[in-house]
Amino acid sequence: MENYTYNSFTLQLEGLNVSKGFVILLFLFIFFSYLFIIVANIAMAVLVFLDKNLHQPMYLLFWNLSINDILGSSTILPRLLVDMLHPPSERLISYYECVIQAFTIHMFSTSVHTVLMIMAFDRYVAICNPLRYAAIMTNKMLVKLTVSAWGVSFVLVGILLGLTIRLNRCKTMIRGLYCSNAALFKLSCESVFINNVYGLTFTVVLFTGSIGSMVLTYTKITVVCLTSNNKSLNSKALKTCSTHLVVYLIMLLSGMFMIILHRFPEYAEYRKISSLLFQIIPSGLNPIIYGAQSKEIRKFLSKWFEPQKSFPTL
Repeated sequence: MENYTYNSFTLQLEGLNVSKGFVILLFLFIFFSYLFIIVANIAMAVLVFLDKNLHQPMYLLFWNLSINDILGSSTILPRLLVDMLHPPSERLISYYECVIQAFTIHMFSTSVHTVLMIMAFDRYVAICNPLRYAAIMTNKMLVKLTVSAWGVSFVLVGILLGLTIRLNRCKTMIRGLYCSNAALFKLSCESVFINNVYGLTFTVVLFTGSIGSMVLTYTKITVVCLTSNNKSLNSKALKTCSTHLVVYLIMLLSGMFMIILHRFPEYAEYRKISSLLFQIIPSGLNPIIYGAQSKEIRKFLSKWFEPQKSFPTL
C-alpha cells in the first residue's frame, strides 16, 4: 500500500514493467524509433525551409506538424529511455519537472488536432475555391491560423494543468510511463470533481471540433469532386486529401484507443503500451506519408540523391 506523503516535491515514475530479457530489445526499439522520428521530421522541416517551391500554405502548415512531432517526442522518449536504465525505485522526477512534462505533452497532443484542422481548411479552400485561394490563404491568414492553432492549445491546456496544480498532494507515485494531467491530479486526496468535469469537457470539445471540421470539409470536398468533370482537380484532391486524412485517422484512432484504456484500470500495462505507440507511430509515419505523396518533395529529394552525371573529357 502506498505511503501518504503530503506535497512532496519528489515523485516516482512507475514506468514500464518489463522482464529483464526484453529490456534491451525494447530500449533499442524506442531508441531507434526516436532517432528516426527526429531525423525524418528535422529533414522535412529543413526541406520545407530551404526549397522555395515548398513555400506554400500546405507545406508551411505541415512544417508546424513536424515541429510538433519533434518537440512532443523529445519531451517523453529520452526521459523514458533513461528511466529504463534505472530500477523502479530510482525513477524519480521533481514535481515541477513533472508539471512541465505534463503541460508539454498535452500541449503537443492538442496542437496535433488544431494544426490538422487548419490544414483541412487549407485543402477545402484550395479545392472548393481554387480561384480565390491566393486571396484567402495569404501570409497574414497563414500566420493567424498558425497562432490560433497553438494559442487555443496553450489556453485549453493551461486551464487543464492550472486546475491540477491547485490541489494538495498526498501521494508520490505517478502511474504510467510519464507525467500527465490525470496522473498528477490522482496524487491528490482532495475532490477532483472539477478536474474530471473540465477534462471530460476538454476532450469532448477537442474531439467534436476536430472530427466535425474534418467531416464538414471533406463532405464539401467530396461534393465538389463528384459534381466536377475536371479530372485534374479530382486527381489533385485525391492525392492531397488522402494524405491528410490518413495522417489524421492514424492520430485519431491511436489517441482514442489510449483514452478508452484509461477507463479500464485492469488494463494498465496495455494502456502504457498504447501511450508509447501513440508517441511513436503518428510522429514516425507523418513525414513518410507526406514525403511519399508529395510530388514537390519527391522532386526535391531526387535532386539530392540521384547519381551525378559524368561528362566526358575532351
